[in-house]
Amino acid sequence: MALNNNHDNPPPRSGFGFFLIAILLAILGLYFFVDGRNSTIPVMSYSEFLKAVRDGSVTEVRIIDGAQIHGALRGTGGVTYFKTVIPYNDFSLMPLLDESGVLVFGNNSRSQTMSVIIDFLPAILILVFMLIMMRQNAMQNMRGMQFGRSRARIYQQKNKATVTFNDVAGQEEAKRELAEIVSFLKTPKKYLDMGAKIPTGVLLVGSPGTGKTLLARAVAGEADVAFLHISGSDFVEMFVGVGASRVRDLFSQARKLSPAIVFIDELDAVGRARGAGLGGGHDEREQTLNQMLVEMDGFENKDGVIILAATNRPDVLDQALLRPGRFDRQVTVTLPDIKEREAILSVHAKKLKLGEDVDLNKFARSTSGMSGADLANLVNEAALFAAAKDSQKVNALEFEQARDKIIMGVARETMVISDKEKRMTAVHEAGHALQYYFLQHVSPLHKVTVIPRGRALGLTVSIPESDMYAHTRSWFFDQLVVLYGGWAAETLVYDDTTTGTQNDIARATDIARKMVCEWGMSKEMGAIAYGQEEEHIFVGREIARHKTISEQTARNIDAAIEVILSTACKRALDILKDNQDKLTHLADALVEHETLSDPEIRTLLGLQPANQITA
Repeated sequence: MALNNNHDNPPPRSGFGFFLIAILLAILGLYFFVDGRNSTIPVMSYSEFLKAVRDGSVTEVRIIDGAQIHGALRGTGGVTYFKTVIPYNDFSLMPLLDESGVLVFGNNSRSQTMSVIIDFLPAILILVFMLIMMRQNAMQNMRGMQFGRSRARIYQQKNKATVTFNDVAGQEEAKRELAEIVSFLKTPKKYLDMGAKIPTGVLLVGSPGTGKTLLARAVAGEADVAFLHISGSDFVEMFVGVGASRVRDLFSQARKLSPAIVFIDELDAVGRARGAGLGGGHDEREQTLNQMLVEMDGFENKDGVIILAATNRPDVLDQALLRPGRFDRQVTVTLPDIKEREAILSVHAKKLKLGEDVDLNKFARSTSGMSGADLANLVNEAALFAAAKDSQKVNALEFEQARDKIIMGVARETMVISDKEKRMTAVHEAGHALQYYFLQHVSPLHKVTVIPRGRALGLTVSIPESDMYAHTRSWFFDQLVVLYGGWAAETLVYDDTTTGTQNDIARATDIARKMVCEWGMSKEMGAIAYGQEEEHIFVGREIARHKTISEQTARNIDAAIEVILSTACKRALDILKDNQDKLTHLADALVEHETLSDPEIRTLLGLQPANQITA
């Protein structure tokens, strides 16, 4: 794909002008240096010179450029040197020198061209200086004119390295929508003949790493039309009016290249809602947005130009951007499901030499919730682990290590922890882990470790068996029981607690509050939404918040949250009290082995294998 990026090319440098000046100054310096060196020789008048020749005192002369004479004079004190200038064309000089027996030598100290250059050197320097100043002014004017030009990169031709829809794993619905856009541009006549209006813009919406930009690159590869790519931040400058000027220039280029696709990455950088935040909006950004709104659906003719944009914050965009006539379609780019995750892993693993024990389907099942970027990172981390071991292939072990690194963080194996603190951490994590074997609505336990990872001294991780898109009250309640498992274990064993429970308690409280206020999962409060979603004042639609609940209702909400949390806490304590021997045994094993997987724990505690558990 050929890249045409004329507007990004910097103006040519003026180094040649400075180089020329340096050469001329060097010549001038050398000239004056030579003249200065010869200035120590005594000067004789031409009349005295002729008299000395006739007297026989001059022994030899050197005639320089037919205008100067340097000679030697014989006297009582020895030989002395002199110089003189021939003031006129003296045709009798050479016969006189020959008659007097004077040795005559000739010398050209400088060529005629050099003489002309040196004679006119001041004028040349002034001329060169004026030309350079004029060139500098022209360059400054050119920069000023280009400051308001669009910085879009223009793709117009395809080659073998082009990304197409075949290179995008999953996202079938999104590819189908975008394929229609490509069809509109390739064969617009069949749609116009039906009286259909070609969509103006398509907005790609999705979480970070889901492949929005990759889909846009695939559109560029599929469409045999010009593709202009620019980031939303490229419009925003500190100078007023520059952003609006760049928008006008961008759409002007697109119309000239029509049919064309304009892709604006990170649209929220320029399309944020107007008037949001303290003190109103940013005038320059709002001017840029206003110009974009006019260009997308104004009086200007924009036939054959489709705007493609991507954002992961559609909630902060101005509503005028989202209405029909501007971004007619919103394509949601979701997190991949299990089939799509396997396809993504296959795409990124093509370049690797995989071991025979690698089952990509298994890792697709155990990476629920990961985005395409996360999966690409997993494959790359596995390859790095294999390369560090000088392995010839990437085996399942390296994929396991890569997944644990992404999910649990980097292991801090060199961190020094006292035996007492390590034992308390083992008790805490064992309290979490045991809950998984006595609760029904939880995901299977994956691994427990007391090796510090990230900011945590220990971790207990579960991995769902399948993708889950909705959760029940029972599922959330069991999550609360698991979260309180560490606190319950510390209380039961030491009759004391540590700061390691802070994150568990904070997460549990947040879940319980949402169960009561947002999800209608409290019998006491009913299926009512209390309060409003929190919004950042620089992003949201309103700054002021109006009181929507009474003081009594607020107390009832707090009481309902307390009931849920206290019930979950009691449930966690009861499970550990009934299995205190297992808690001690598991804590001892964690102190010894540091990391235990689900099968190892089941074998250690004599529990049924996972595929035989019915409750």
